[in-house]
Amino acid sequence: MDPQPRRPRADRARQIADALRRQVLDGDFTDGVLPDERLLGREFGATRNAVREALELLRADGLIERSPGVGTVVVARKYPHGLNRLMGLAETLHEHGVVSNEVRTSGVVTATGVLAERLLVRPGDPIVCIERLRRLNGLPLSLDLTYLPVDVGEPLLAEDLVNNDVFALLERICGQPLGRAEVGMEAVNADPHVASVLDLPRGGALLLVERLTHLADGRPVDLEFIRFRGDRLTMRAVLDR
Repeated sequence: MDPQPRRPRADRARQIADALRRQVLDGDFTDGVLPDERLLGREFGATRNAVREALELLRADGLIERSPGVGTVVVARKYPHGLNRLMGLAETLHEHGVVSNEVRTSGVVTATGVLAERLLVRPGDPIVCIERLRRLNGLPLSLDLTYLPVDVGEPLLAEDLVNNDVFALLERICGQPLGRAEVGMEAVNADPHVASVLDLPRGGALLLVERLTHLADGRPVDLEFIRFRGDRLTMRAVLDR
């Protein structure tokens, strides 16, 4: 068998960091302390310098801290958001704690451009806009901007948006279940306003999710732009070929 090709140390460090990141996120280190560099080097067949660089990558991501006399400890946790089913945030994360909603703004605005196109209304028609700050166990998790057709959105404004997911309320108001959603995701940096609301450094990493949700009859009723803190959420899915 040919020997494994030599790789630059940075490549090897990234490979080690990817494996350790998964263990950190899965809670494999039950006491919150990672093995020391010597043991990690033996496990991965890598030099201590490569292990140190891998740990520095995780530290830069905010997942671990390295303390003299203590070792390398897990300091942050990411929560898995499943993509296999169409669910609200509270439904998705119920086993990880309490999701709370702070309604920052709500009201009727004018549909322009892509908003009118995606909600199948005419440009200039009224639509409802709702902005919510969402927290998990009291910590800021996402800033959600939601647009809805006015005949659906105005009844929604009269509901308890602080303690309920929008999806469940929509199904009750519309008298039918939700059907499907079109989802797009991209990495973006937090602008000053979003950074302040989500308690992030300016330019901090965000996962921007654009989701257009339809009723079972195919009508689009909920267009969302959701900015998740990149250091607190990871997307998970099971895909069949």
